[in-house]
Amino acid sequence: MKILVPFHLVSPSPWPILASLQLFNTVFMTAMKFNNINTSNFIMMLNLMIMIFISLNWWRDIIRESTFENRHTKEVLKGLKLGMMLFITSEVFFFISFFWAFFHTSLSPDIFIGQIWPCKGIKAFNPMAIPLMNTLILLSSGISLTASHHFLMMGEVKKAKNYLFMTILLGLYFTILQYIEYIEASFSIADSVYGSTFFMTTGFHGLHVIIGTLFLLICFIRLTKNHFSSYHHFGFEAAAWYWHFVDVVWLFLYICVYWFGK
Repeated sequence: MKILVPFHLVSPSPWPILASLQLFNTVFMTAMKFNNINTSNFIMMLNLMIMIFISLNWWRDIIRESTFENRHTKEVLKGLKLGMMLFITSEVFFFISFFWAFFHTSLSPDIFIGQIWPCKGIKAFNPMAIPLMNTLILLSSGISLTASHHFLMMGEVKKAKNYLFMTILLGLYFTILQYIEYIEASFSIADSVYGSTFFMTTGFHGLHVIIGTLFLLICFIRLTKNHFSSYHHFGFEAAAWYWHFVDVVWLFLYICVYWFGK
């Protein structure tokens, strides 16, 4: 007797175990590099390229399951949505740890940093310069992405693509401005606890912006290939959730690190 289940049991795939092994290998090699153990740059790049290759093939199979095999039923989508929400929740706590470190040192600076914040010898960024511009860029990108999602649900694919492309450009613009800000910085990550908390927090946020931009770029490509419809586009929604999360983190970062911490 055949038992029907309301969820999709994935077919055997080599990518999960290969990704796990390769991720372990990459982290292990990176730790060796950080501890000044002789590690070939070629091996490091090779590990990274293999990891990217595995990820791309895994994601390709998931897109095939969703688009061509029609295996992402309502029950499967519930699981995917729950997984994405849990992932974003884990990211929230990831950034909470950085904000915790920032406030722990800034609200009660000890004698080792001159009992002042920013630390003695540190010239903080002007919050009305590049940081304000980046804030306007991310807020604008959130609006354009929401408009793109709206037009997709209305079935107007051309307008959805235009607004999504605008969001991708704004994400690239943000990354370029942050790169310029880092170049012009008068301090480094090694300059006291201020430099460490500043570059760790803004750097990881910048990395999330880059990942989010790539996420949206994949959605744009899939949109041009008609992978999404007005009622079946969770890949797009997941990218939108992630991007809005990045926007909210930046608002807290701008207020706390750039304004409060100046």
